[in-house]
Amino acid sequence: MKTIEYNFFVEEMSCASCVSRVEKALRKIDGVIDVSVNLATEKATVKANADVKLETLMAAVDKAGYHAVKISEPEIHAKDVSKQASVWPIIISVIFAIPFVLPMLLELFGIHWMMPAWLQLVIASIVQFGLGAKFYRSGFNAAKALSGNMDLLVAIGTSAAYGLSLYQLIIGHADHLYFESSVVIITLILIGKWLESRAKHQTTQAIEALSALRPEVALVRQGEQEVSLPINQVKVNDVVVIKPGERIPVDGIVIEGTSSCDESMLTGESFPVTKTLNSTVTGGTINGEGLLIVKTTAIQADSMLSKIIAMVESAQAKKAPIQRIVDRISAIFVPVILLIALITLLAWGFISHDWQQALLHAVAVLVIACPCALGLATPTAIMVGTGVAARHGILIKDAEALETLHNINTVAFDKTGTLTIGKPELVELDVLGMETADQILSVAASMQAGSEHPLAKAVLAKAKSYSYAQNITSITGSGVMATIDSHEYYLGSLRWMKTLNAYFVDMQDKVNELTQKGYTISFLAKQQSENSIVILAIFGFSDVIKPEAKSAIDALRQLKVNTVMLTGDNQQAANYVGQQLNLDKVIAEVLPQDKANYIYQLQKDSQNNNKVAMVGDGINDAPALAAADIGIAMGTGTDVAMHTASITLMRGNLFLIADAIDISRRTYNKIKQNLFWAFLYNLIGIPLAALGFLNPMIAGAAMALSSVSVVTNALLLKRWKARSETK
Repeated sequence: MKTIEYNFFVEEMSCASCVSRVEKALRKIDGVIDVSVNLATEKATVKANADVKLETLMAAVDKAGYHAVKISEPEIHAKDVSKQASVWPIIISVIFAIPFVLPMLLELFGIHWMMPAWLQLVIASIVQFGLGAKFYRSGFNAAKALSGNMDLLVAIGTSAAYGLSLYQLIIGHADHLYFESSVVIITLILIGKWLESRAKHQTTQAIEALSALRPEVALVRQGEQEVSLPINQVKVNDVVVIKPGERIPVDGIVIEGTSSCDESMLTGESFPVTKTLNSTVTGGTINGEGLLIVKTTAIQADSMLSKIIAMVESAQAKKAPIQRIVDRISAIFVPVILLIALITLLAWGFISHDWQQALLHAVAVLVIACPCALGLATPTAIMVGTGVAARHGILIKDAEALETLHNINTVAFDKTGTLTIGKPELVELDVLGMETADQILSVAASMQAGSEHPLAKAVLAKAKSYSYAQNITSITGSGVMATIDSHEYYLGSLRWMKTLNAYFVDMQDKVNELTQKGYTISFLAKQQSENSIVILAIFGFSDVIKPEAKSAIDALRQLKVNTVMLTGDNQQAANYVGQQLNLDKVIAEVLPQDKANYIYQLQKDSQNNNKVAMVGDGINDAPALAAADIGIAMGTGTDVAMHTASITLMRGNLFLIADAIDISRRTYNKIKQNLFWAFLYNLIGIPLAALGFLNPMIAGAAMALSSVSVVTNALLLKRWKARSETK
């Protein structure tokens, strides 16, 4: 049966337990295949059979006690979570909390002052049931579903402190009131959630920056007129006029004009890219100094920018495998805390017979145990890590890929177009006769003028001047012959030269040398007399190694990553490239369909416990990219490779491979740090509260601080610098 993926926002979640509850409610629906709910983005992603309706999913969320919100437009890729938390409740709550905190401060100076009991009751009631109403709503819904969350803990804890104070006031013990505990706890938690929300907003900035690249209008040529149209009215094949300095509104092909484009926001590459006839342009990039006329090839959701945003968003919304551990813990966390609080209450009550103090200790346990930090530890780090990577031209498809990448210890490379530029260049020219190199190049170029053959283009690129030869005849599989100034010339392979009985002047050593380097060899010969053909020059062609390849391989070695090259080239040519780059292993003469099998063999190397990444750019690399633990596609390659791979490098700079592994490792370290501190905080805080060493207000402050510290720690990833920027 056909499946469909639904995305919608879930509001009013407060902790990891909320996430578990929403997911559980959605999984109960028949036809739901997979569910992922992200606390940091407040987004639910549900994979289900096509007969499952979005309304059914959203109703299940509402029934579970939360509020589901549709994503109304396909262009919306990230929710501005900072707008969810208004500052006014914080200000009001702080104003109301000051009269409760002030007496404690004055006490330090020996000044005894306290608000009248009735005024304490009024203010505490406003805070408890007005500003704190959200805790009751969410907590009640959780209890109704026989579950628990942070808000339930806060509601029970502050209600206990408020109820105890009210009881004391009614029986006439106005000097033993604890209204300040409930007021200050709610105030601190509201402040903490607001700060957390502000910090979470910074994690979505990568998506927002990409979304802001979309121009709202395009100048479309209609007949003799140029009409400004909203971007959603532009169609494929429309001709769009892009003036100097404007942001390009659509993906397209240049049909007129020359310019350069700033593509740094998409690729991370700071240098402008020249655009001429038939060059492709990408929506969201900035046109330089020239006027471009572009034929539209993709708009809206089909554009490269939209696909990039969707990929980054997907990575931020999905869960990393390590998050599943947190989910399992959070599912039982709240019931366990309620049990610990009850034990604390009973133990202190029966041992000390001071039930008021016992209740306050139980309240401290409830408040400090709120599992906000646990729920935010993983998704915030994933969001920042993928966002930073995207800003540097590294697109990570999902959170699992980001987590898996940190374990990679072997990278297998395709050669052509990945380690090399992907087109042959004339790298060696040996002149055997009396002619100069320029004369030889002029003759060879004259014979091949207008040819589309890659070797011909390499010769034409080197020649300073040439004319057009006469009687040009192409000999299939051998070469080309032509007449220049009444002389017959032959340009072609060694086999053809032998067939022509061309005269060799002690050149076998040179041929062997070029062959060992893996060069493609051509010869230029001239008819000296009726029975004499003399070879004038030897041409050596090679697919040139990318300038940064050696340093990029060294960067991987610094990360303790082994490097392997898989290529269809002959062993000699492959070994030469391997030696130049100092690769750990070279596997040559590999058929495209066999590359995946070699990846499996590398993975089975139990001695190194290999986790293998495959780097490629062609259609024939797709099976190997899929077979690897992580597939890395060069963005300069084919769409098939990019769709198959888990990671896409938006430009051909090989340093981005080491950068991708590095940001993955740093992100994973941040996740481990966040989880460590979140668990340690609870491991230390709960016993201290149960043993009476923390009062409820300090517990509330600590709980709020833990959530903010986890998000702030994740945001430190934004300081990461890519190797590719410094090379």
